[in-house]
Amino acid sequence: MEPSHTGAEPADAFLPQNLSGPEDAPADAEEPAAVPSLAEQTPPDGAVPSALRRDVRALEAQLLGGERSLHRREVAASAGVSLLSARKIWRALGFPNLGDADKAFTPNDEVALRRIIDLVRAGKLTEDAAISLTRAVGQMTDRIVVWQVEAMVEDLVAARGLSDAQARQELVTILPELVEPLQEMLVYAWRRQLAAGVQRMAVRAQSGLDASEEGRDGDEDDAPLPLARAVGFADLVSYTALSRRMNEKTLAQLVQRFENKCAEIISVGGGRLIKTIGDEVLYTAETPVAGAEISLALAQAFDDDELLPQARVSMVWGRILSRLGDIYGPTVNLAARLTALAEPGTVLVDDVTAASLADDDRYVCQPLPEQNIRGFGDVRPILLSRGRGTGLVLD
Repeated sequence: MEPSHTGAEPADAFLPQNLSGPEDAPADAEEPAAVPSLAEQTPPDGAVPSALRRDVRALEAQLLGGERSLHRREVAASAGVSLLSARKIWRALGFPNLGDADKAFTPNDEVALRRIIDLVRAGKLTEDAAISLTRAVGQMTDRIVVWQVEAMVEDLVAARGLSDAQARQELVTILPELVEPLQEMLVYAWRRQLAAGVQRMAVRAQSGLDASEEGRDGDEDDAPLPLARAVGFADLVSYTALSRRMNEKTLAQLVQRFENKCAEIISVGGGRLIKTIGDEVLYTAETPVAGAEISLALAQAFDDDELLPQARVSMVWGRILSRLGDIYGPTVNLAARLTALAEPGTVLVDDVTAASLADDDRYVCQPLPEQNIRGFGDVRPILLSRGRGTGLVLD
C-alpha cells in the first residue's frame, strides 16, 4: 500500500497491500462475529480453588512477562498496524479470538508483533512468508506444549500415585522452576535443527541430486518436483485390533514406545521423521542408501521388540514437494500404497528404487509378482533384504 501524501498516513502505510489493504476495517469497525469476552471464557472464582487460581496467575505472569494489561487495539496501534493486520498474525500463531474489552496482552506482545511486522516493512520477508513462518511457530509450539504437559502429568501420576486431575494441579506449582530450562532447550534444539537444515539444503543436497540422475528423473510424474528424497512408511501390524483391547494407559505406552523407537532409528540413520499418524510414521532420507538402512532397521527393530507388533515398511526413491512441514507428490503416494502390500516384518521398494541399490552388496532385492496399484497401474514390488554388513548400529 502506498503512503498517503494528502493527509495523515495510516498506521500501517509501510506494509504490503495484503497486510494493510482495503479489507482492513477502521478502528471503530464491528467484529464480523460475536466473540465471547475473556471473562465469559474463564471459570467463575468459586469453580477453582483460590490457591490454584493464585498459582495459575503467578505462572501466567512469569510466562507472559507481566500481567495482562493491554487491549488488542492498543497492541496493534503500538505496532503501527490495523487491528485486522494484527489479527492475521495472532491467528497464525493460534491465539483465540478476543473482544475489544478484554485485557489480554502485555508489552511483550507489542514487541513480538512489531518484530514480525518490521521484517515485512524492511523487505526481508513478504507478507505471505511472514504468515507462513508465524503459522509454523504457532502450530509446532502448540504441539510441543501439549506433548510436554502430558509427559509431565503422566510422570506425576506414575511416580506419585496422583489422579490425573491432581497431577495437572500439581504441575502448576512445579512448572515455574522448569520454564527457563525448557525454554533454553527449545532454543538450543531449534538452532541445532536449523544448522542441520542448512547442511541438508546447501551441503549434502548434491549427493541426493547425483543419486536422482540414476533414479526417477525420467519419470514425468515427479520430475518437476524440486527435492530428490527417499520416502518411507512404517505401519504397525494389527494396531486397530490391539487398541480396542487395551486400556488408556497401555495404549499410551504402546504408542510412545513405537514413536520413540522410530524417532531414534530415523535420527541415527540421518533421516527426518515427517510425522506420526497413530500407528504409522512417515520419514525421508537424502539418498536411497540412507532410506534403505533406516527402513531395514525399522523392520528389524519391531521384529525384535517383545512388546510391539511387527511393522510393514516401504521405501521409494523419487522427487517430492516439501511444504508446511509435510511432503507431497507421487513418490509419497506410491510408498504409502506399497506399505499396504508388505508382509509383516518386511520392506518393499519399487523397481526404480531397487535399481539405485542394485550394485550395492549390502542389499538383496527380490522381485515379487506384479500388482495393480491404484493410481500407478501395474507395479512390481521388490522385497528389500539385508545383504553384507550389519546395518545401522544403535547406541
